[in-house]
Amino acid sequence: MIFSQTSNENVGRTLSDVLTAYYNDFIAAVPKIALGIAIVTIGFLIARFIGKFTTKQVRLRTEDPLMSKFLGNAMRTILVIVFIMIALRAAGLGDISAGILATAGASAVVLGFAFKDIGENFIAGVILSFNRPFNVDDTVEIGSNFGRVKALEFRYTKLKTFDGKDVYIPNSDVITQPVTNYTEDGFYRMDFTVGLDYNDDIDAAKELIMQALDTDVKVVKNDTHVNYVMEESLATSTVNLKIFFWIDTQEFGHVANRTKGRVIGKVKQELMAAGYYLPADIQEIKLYGKEVDIPLSFKDNRTDKS
Repeated sequence: MIFSQTSNENVGRTLSDVLTAYYNDFIAAVPKIALGIAIVTIGFLIARFIGKFTTKQVRLRTEDPLMSKFLGNAMRTILVIVFIMIALRAAGLGDISAGILATAGASAVVLGFAFKDIGENFIAGVILSFNRPFNVDDTVEIGSNFGRVKALEFRYTKLKTFDGKDVYIPNSDVITQPVTNYTEDGFYRMDFTVGLDYNDDIDAAKELIMQALDTDVKVVKNDTHVNYVMEESLATSTVNLKIFFWIDTQEFGHVANRTKGRVIGKVKQELMAAGYYLPADIQEIKLYGKEVDIPLSFKDNRTDKS
């Protein structure tokens, strides 16, 4: 009984000593933990401020929202990681910081395989932030999508089509698919065809068409962008002329379509005012075999109002 009682007293004394030691260690570590929390808090505030400052400065210098957003986020993330590592070391948890970095590296590999498509789009967004074939409000054609760029994000590019649809294109597709930028050069060439009678004066008609082009304020004419008319083909009943003219793509969309419609109307008016016929296609009917008499008659549907 004396041995059993002594053993219980030793166990109780040992447990008490262990708890006391843990308590003393915790009390000694409280200042370090508080310092670490203070470093993290201040670090988050500093990182947020520097991230916003970087985003603003880059946007002012480059007018590129995607690049400015990427650099701002990258700066903020790097600073947050640095301050967390400093806080862990200040709190006496340097070994934990090394473990966190190792775990983060392994986790990045696992998540990379798990979210492959998201990762591709994010990396594509980073690439586009430094080397992009278009800007916001540019008129572009990406694959089969045609419209104006409205937003640039890390995972997708948003297009507003001219019929009112919002199209979100993954950035990986933007990199891999052909991209046509109608705004980068600032000009776009449109065309249409008009048919004249074989007996008409083609050269005089071409001069009238050029005059109609020159009178439209939305049609561009300079040494680089030349408007012209050419004979395209000899059709069944007409000599087809093709008209090429340039427009400004800064206001592409309905402005371009209205300009084309207005030019077609002016060309029609000028030609018809000059006596050009603008004939329709002639259909030729041939009957083979036994000769058949086909009676022809003309009926005047106009009523006599006298």
